[in-house]
Amino acid sequence: MKTAAGKKVLVTGAAMGLGKTFAQRAVSEQASDVVLWDINEQALRDTAAELAAQGVSKIHHYVVDVSDRDAIAEAGAAVRAEVGDIDVLVNNAGIVRGNGYFWETANRADIDKTMAINSLAPMYITLEFLPAMVKNGQESRVMTIASSAGLVANPRMSVYAASKWAALGWSDSVRLELEQSGNEHVKFTTVCPTYINTGMFDGAKGFWFTPILEQDEVVNTSWEEMKKGSALVVMPWTSRLNRAISGLLPLRVRDFYLNTVGVYHSMDEFTGRK
Repeated sequence: MKTAAGKKVLVTGAAMGLGKTFAQRAVSEQASDVVLWDINEQALRDTAAELAAQGVSKIHHYVVDVSDRDAIAEAGAAVRAEVGDIDVLVNNAGIVRGNGYFWETANRADIDKTMAINSLAPMYITLEFLPAMVKNGQESRVMTIASSAGLVANPRMSVYAASKWAALGWSDSVRLELEQSGNEHVKFTTVCPTYINTGMFDGAKGFWFTPILEQDEVVNTSWEEMKKGSALVVMPWTSRLNRAISGLLPLRVRDFYLNTVGVYHSMDEFTGRK
């Protein structure tokens, strides 16, 4: 896929941050339709109005709680009826909760919400649109924003890490299923960045040669790799190095290395978006 021109693009978590920037990118490439999903109604309306004012793409917005499987099914049916089949799906919505140790979890609902939004939602949302992608034989893309937390373990974010490990494992497995079944017109891309300056990870610290990533850098790199059909995007290079080292070193040596370079203390002062 060389461009999103003429394509129908759906982005979750589209009201702000990475999701809004992905939607802007789709509009800039003259997508025919850009569908925005988010739970924040006011921010969603503002973003939809801003994009529609450009007069390039048809903008559709839906208030959707992606932690609710029934809400996903209802919104998916509405999109198919009102917009049609989706060509490019960006599973971007995500949350992070707390920075304590796991046994200090005060609100157990945070566990359910984190897993529902970060792990299960991409699966259920993709099920709404992937069957048509497979059937119609047209070039299609599904991109899921996971995290470098899905590549290595990290203290003070155990549930978040678990949710992103699940997202990565699912997305890359479906990629293989598509190849194995001869449906290579549909490409899956999983993106694993470190901390990004969206506000979601306020207080988190960069570590050895790994500053907090800029939104535009993540979106531009992810978008271009998605169009190419790249399977896995890991940002920045130090995260790829840490992943390789983690697979080679004995466990205790790996822990010593990641602790020394600061990975294991990157969430010590995390506050998150206020």
